[in-house]
Amino acid sequence: MQINLHEELGEIIYSRFNSLATEKKNRILNAAFKEFAKNGYEKASTNIIIKEANISKGSLFDYFGNKKRLYLFLLNYTSNLIANFYDEIDLADRDIFNRIEELSWVKLKIMKKFPEIFDFLKKASVEESNEIKHDIDKIKVSIVEDFKIMYENIDSTKFREDIDIQKAIDIINWSMLGFSDREIEKLDSFSNVDDKKIKEWEIYSNILKKCFYKE
Repeated sequence: MQINLHEELGEIIYSRFNSLATEKKNRILNAAFKEFAKNGYEKASTNIIIKEANISKGSLFDYFGNKKRLYLFLLNYTSNLIANFYDEIDLADRDIFNRIEELSWVKLKIMKKFPEIFDFLKKASVEESNEIKHDIDKIKVSIVEDFKIMYENIDSTKFREDIDIQKAIDIINWSMLGFSDREIEKLDSFSNVDDKKIKEWEIYSNILKKCFYKE
């Protein structure tokens, strides 16, 4: 479910930012994701974002107007990315292991472009600033609604009858998240991710299948 916070900002289109070359846009976005992820909304410095992005102060405010609109642009951008990446998952495949694995690698693909994006989202989820909390709460609802599709119509007949399926799914999720976080910490660059990582996860996945699935 996509949310367009831009419409709530007086029909601001951010046309000057959107007309920039992709490399420059991504450089600005990454600088902003990094600073807000590190310091939160109130303490984040636009001067640091400007320096990291290698642009002038006038340019940043020309593109976004002010700090709040920059932050809401990032929220909107992140929410829409998450909504779109479910399109890359084969939901016709009802095996929960396959869905979670696909979700993890789509997430990793996004992080190749925006390394700090999910840290930004994590920080936003506990943001208490009254200036933007209402908008963050809307985004939370949107993301939760989108995430539910991952668990719709899964093939529960594959699970052992003595297994609590929801608890099993929680364990699968935690295992995949832990594996992903460990591998990300090892990386010098997200460009270094290759099929060997997928093969390694398959080993863990097969162990979990033996625990939770019928023979």
